[in-house]
Amino acid sequence: MKTILVTGGAGYIGSHTVLQLLEADYEVVVFDNLSNASEESLKRVSALTGKAVTFVQGDIRNTEQLDEVFSNHDIDAVIHFAGLKAVGESVQKPLEYYENNVYGSVALCDVMRKHNVKNIVFSSSATVYGDPVSLPLREDMATGQPTNPYGMSKLMVETILTDLYQSDEAWNIVLLRYFNPVGAHPSGQIGEDPNGIPN
Repeated sequence: MKTILVTGGAGYIGSHTVLQLLEADYEVVVFDNLSNASEESLKRVSALTGKAVTFVQGDIRNTEQLDEVFSNHDIDAVIHFAGLKAVGESVQKPLEYYENNVYGSVALCDVMRKHNVKNIVFSSSATVYGDPVSLPLREDMATGQPTNPYGMSKLMVETILTDLYQSDEAWNIVLLRYFNPVGAHPSGQIGEDPNGIPN
């Protein structure tokens, strides 16, 4: 059975992904600092699937914590959701966004390389396109003109991952560019909750 590390797995998109992975019989390790999530979402995922979720609280920028996860678990692949995500806040706090989103992703890839884990799905954003020249947007359209630090941080990580692949084609890298994901699981147990309980 393959083991997937899901960074930011207690968050909105992460918790839905963890649920799907468990239902597909993967072993899942969630690594999350809970800065924008709640461990409650993982408890609900476990209740919905009847399967345990291994949870490790930690910071994506901390290579010692990441190294411990890879040393303690036989990770086959990583789905990387961890990161700061508010466009407006990124304009007010650009350094925090670059440190968390860019440095955190580099730290993760460095630890992955050390442990010879070269399979990663990166949660990027449609903000990498900037202001569209035409609609609808297509994935083959030019990127490179983000209008905020959040979008730029995502584009920088995409570029780093592209460079990583070009230096070592053993890497399997997938980039996902979301627009505005919304909604909840059909059970209503995970997803948007306007009453203040995250995810």
